[in-house]
Amino acid sequence: MTQLTMKVTTAKGYDETVELVRASLGDAGFGVLTEIDIKATLKTKLDVDVEPQVILGACRPQLAHAALQADPSIAALLPCNVVVRADGDRTVVEAFDPQAMTAMAPDAAVELRDIAADARARLQGALETVENA
Repeated sequence: MTQLTMKVTTAKGYDETVELVRASLGDAGFGVLTEIDIKATLKTKLDVDVEPQVILGACRPQLAHAALQADPSIAALLPCNVVVRADGDRTVVEAFDPQAMTAMAPDAAVELRDIAADARARLQGALETVENA
């Protein structure tokens, strides 16, 4: 089975990492369409305290359009989620691996292969930028 995520860890602080991830995604051609603050949401809805964590919905419109042309049901997997979470004295950055969509859409796997590879390479580059910063 295809791994569902790609992950890096950094010693940088959470807030600094969130900003670095945003910049790295932008440099890779992605925009952030959505943002979910998990810490704030769980505090508001359940009155529980958790480490800071945010889900950034990253999108590269050209790739999203091509994927939707191959299989309109791919919309359920868009945008690409990138998670930044505090983990003690480290910060973890984890992104959905676009290659997993080829396993989830077997009828369009051939058409999606190049799209997924492009998205994966861009996300991997953004993660490596964060890891090496």
